[in-house]
Amino acid sequence: MRVATVNLASGRDVTGESLSAPELAAAVAELGADVVSVQEVDVGQPRSYGVDQPLAVAEGLGATDWRFAATVAGTPEPDSVRSWTPVDPVGLRGPGDEVLGPRYGVALFSRVPVRRWHVLGLTAGRAKLPLRAPDPGTGQVRTWWFPDEPRIAVAAELDGLTVVGTHLSFAPHTATRQLHRIRTWCSGLPGPVLVAGDLNLVGPLPAFVTGGDRLVHGPTFPAAEPRLQLDHLLSLGGLTGTDTDVRWLEVGDHRAVSAAVTSSAC
Repeated sequence: MRVATVNLASGRDVTGESLSAPELAAAVAELGADVVSVQEVDVGQPRSYGVDQPLAVAEGLGATDWRFAATVAGTPEPDSVRSWTPVDPVGLRGPGDEVLGPRYGVALFSRVPVRRWHVLGLTAGRAKLPLRAPDPGTGQVRTWWFPDEPRIAVAAELDGLTVVGTHLSFAPHTATRQLHRIRTWCSGLPGPVLVAGDLNLVGPLPAFVTGGDRLVHGPTFPAAEPRLQLDHLLSLGGLTGTDTDVRWLEVGDHRAVSAAVTSSAC
């Protein structure tokens, strides 16, 4: 089974332009994976032209089943123009469900049958992320302070494997706490378990924190000239990865990571 993870950056390409639904579907189609964890996914957001990105990605991947988990209602903005609220209680949207927007979160897609879905809400940290960007009012570049948003993990029980998709906090200490909680949660899921996502923890740290195995090695961020590996396929025991790939897609600001995953007992 081939598993992949990619950060969509709300469907933006390398120039920062949001892709249309057909363009987005074409960009992810080349992954050729059976299960794909996707982060920074928009639904009904003005900044991405209102595209229903989970639906577009599902079509591009040929996914027969998927779940979108919104963490934010509204549009993620800096503190000074905050226009979003946490989604509570946590819920999952799948094929045929009502489309609510604007929303922002993560999604997990599968081309193979899913036996059962699970979701775990993760609280945000107190840190704020400084980003340099133009002020819409003046056009001048300034520093914006973005608060951390709630995070979430979505698990798909498959035949002989559970895949968990997630996107952890940009603050390393909070991401570490969240990963510890995911590790505990996964102990109650049918094993073996694979965690796939943008963990915002570099290189060997996720494996060190969980005692798991890092299946793919290679820098993933920033996409154009990657220096850090933030995107991981992390085995929590009993899985091996072969035919690994780190690739620059036509969408997102991280490189996509994928591997053929098998049980080490086989």
